[in-house]
Amino acid sequence: MEWITTISMWIIPLIIALVLISGTVKRVPTYETFVEGAKEGVKMSFSIIPYLVGMLVAITVFRESGAMEFFIAQFRPLLEAVGIPADIVPLAMIRPLSGTGALGMTSDLIATHGPDSFIGRLASTMQGSTDTTFYVLTVYFGAVGIKKMGDALKVGLFADVIGIIASIVIVSIIFL
Repeated sequence: MEWITTISMWIIPLIIALVLISGTVKRVPTYETFVEGAKEGVKMSFSIIPYLVGMLVAITVFRESGAMEFFIAQFRPLLEAVGIPADIVPLAMIRPLSGTGALGMTSDLIATHGPDSFIGRLASTMQGSTDTTFYVLTVYFGAVGIKKMGDALKVGLFADVIGIIASIVIVSIIFL
């Protein structure tokens, strides 16, 4: 196991050295190219700030208004009838919106129920099986100026629903 630690310590510096040596061999001005890339990165980060702020405000309004709790309360009897713990629903709802918010919810669920509990395992599996669809569309589509994202939104949300359902089914089969 010690060799894995050694490899993991050296892999990033070796990749960086390989890129620098390759650039030097091909006579690419590596430092200047790096600086130009950094300038473009800063410009892009400033261009996506309005999209990020809009998305974060929408998420905060949804959570703080009580809409999420109201939604969960309406569906709690149905969820419990089919064996889905209601505690997991906020994670399923917030995951397509915010990776950080979902990670916080996952941490809370694990702290409350334990990492080896059904809910802890389900939250962990759901966290890894879904994506932050709205964040991805907002940031990446906004960064390149794509306005029509309807089909990508449908496919992304469909993939999230499949990930949530698969998480519930697989964790139920394996751990119940």
